[in-house]
Amino acid sequence: MSTHDLDLSAPPALPPRGLRIIPLGGLGEIGRNMTVFEHKGKLLIIDCGVLFPEDNQPGINVILPDFTILRDRLQDIEAIVLTHGHEDHIGAVPYLLKERGDIPVIGAKLTLAFLAAKLQEHRLSQNFIEVKEGERRTVGAFDLEFIAVNHSIPDGLAIAVRTEAGLLLHTGDFKMDQFPLDKRLTDLGAFARLAEEGVDLFLTDSTNAEVPGFTTAEKDIGPAIDTVFRTSPRRIIVSSFASHVHRIQQVIDAAVKHNRKVAFVGRSMVRNMGIATELGYLKVPKGLIVDMKALERMKDDKVVLVCTGSQGEPMAALSRMANREHIIKIGEGDTVLLASSLIPGNENSIYRVINGLTRWGANVVHKGNAKVHVSGHASAGELVYCYNIVKPTNVMPVHGEWRHLKANAELAVQTGVEDDRVLIVEDGVVVDLIDGRASITGRVQADYVFVDGMTVGGASEAAMEDRRRLAEDGTITILGILNAKTGLLSEPVEFLARGFVHDDEWVRGATKVIDEAMKVANRVKTVNGAELEDLFTSSVSRWMQRKYRRSPLITSVVVDA
Repeated sequence: MSTHDLDLSAPPALPPRGLRIIPLGGLGEIGRNMTVFEHKGKLLIIDCGVLFPEDNQPGINVILPDFTILRDRLQDIEAIVLTHGHEDHIGAVPYLLKERGDIPVIGAKLTLAFLAAKLQEHRLSQNFIEVKEGERRTVGAFDLEFIAVNHSIPDGLAIAVRTEAGLLLHTGDFKMDQFPLDKRLTDLGAFARLAEEGVDLFLTDSTNAEVPGFTTAEKDIGPAIDTVFRTSPRRIIVSSFASHVHRIQQVIDAAVKHNRKVAFVGRSMVRNMGIATELGYLKVPKGLIVDMKALERMKDDKVVLVCTGSQGEPMAALSRMANREHIIKIGEGDTVLLASSLIPGNENSIYRVINGLTRWGANVVHKGNAKVHVSGHASAGELVYCYNIVKPTNVMPVHGEWRHLKANAELAVQTGVEDDRVLIVEDGVVVDLIDGRASITGRVQADYVFVDGMTVGGASEAAMEDRRRLAEDGTITILGILNAKTGLLSEPVEFLARGFVHDDEWVRGATKVIDEAMKVANRVKTVNGAELEDLFTSSVSRWMQRKYRRSPLITSVVVDA
């Protein structure tokens, strides 16, 4: 297997018949999926999603791919192609369209409908091209074929890309459920047909590559959901992704069977389920869905609430319920069903929500104690099956953390792909397909771009470090008044502390440190205000670290008397 050096330089010019692959997200992480393809001076983008922040990124709404390498070439972008409608694949599209609003966006009906609602919120116009599985469409220098795959959301597509450099197959997120709820199978026949043509580069979903065997069928969790509905004495609160149409369908079917009414809670859930129902992807009997006011007049054992927050997102409905900050007050006998996977990195947030709900008396049913979730991604057995069907010449695992990418690469080698033709790369590492061989040729910028409220890209890693320090160690402001003539302080410094214990002991110690530092400095020359500010900050910071093993964020302000 081929990996890359950490100090790669910018890639060389691409030969006329070459195909360049530039992952800007999704490799080395779960989310932010985006890959740029370059051929004959033109660009094609597959997916453009967001990554959700972790606990160590306070104040951040979402994280975007880095569009830096595209900004000088926006007019070269032929289209954005979307494999399916999950946020980690479509969530960043509005931000890219703000840079060039007329880029065509290609996708299936439900995917584009979910995106249309997002564009409306951002006040952006649409330039959509709707496609179905089995279609083939030429977009500039790229010949695209769309292939049905099943996932945890309807209308998933794999994308075959034909160019003069060769044939590339991108699976998107997929699995091989043989009993899908919507009867839409992953089209292995199309994979086999492409194999006959010769797949030069296979980009495969790696999320479940470490999991042996085959992913459980969606229908197999039906009995567990039915048990929850049959045995719950009061309200049932179901938490799921707002785009997980298949799972919500199972909840609706169970509600019908057990004579309960359903209410959707949360803006994204209401919006997406309304879209799915209107387009016919969600089958909802007339009169089943009611609003929150109607639920207040109903008996608790006739109620189902469907909300977001299964990943412990702090502003989602379920987290606010756990914190007693929501209009819905969890009580003894309520059942909360977490009907989604646990995304790596969200464990602490999710368990915090589970503990909060349990504290108020809820019975929390989740993947750890009941069979209420199945993955939307192919496990190792399915991936091996695909490798044996597709017989690719080169392989580049995508969508996953490093351990997932490596496990997927090892599966490819075990099925007979030559070791040096399996490439494990991370975001920003450039791969070129030239004369039938894929190789690593350089690196481009692919940093995290933070969305902080209404600000895009303003927050940096340095800002995140400051926020973490504020959260862990607090902040201290040092105020001094300087006599410019003498270079001495007119009166003792003052300290303002937030998040750091304010007591006389450390104040006396810090004051002594500053006095000693000033004496040393004034022996050399008379110091000015700016120099004093640096002196106060550096000397107190060092002393705090030695004395208290803490590193509060220290700001010094010195004004002239």
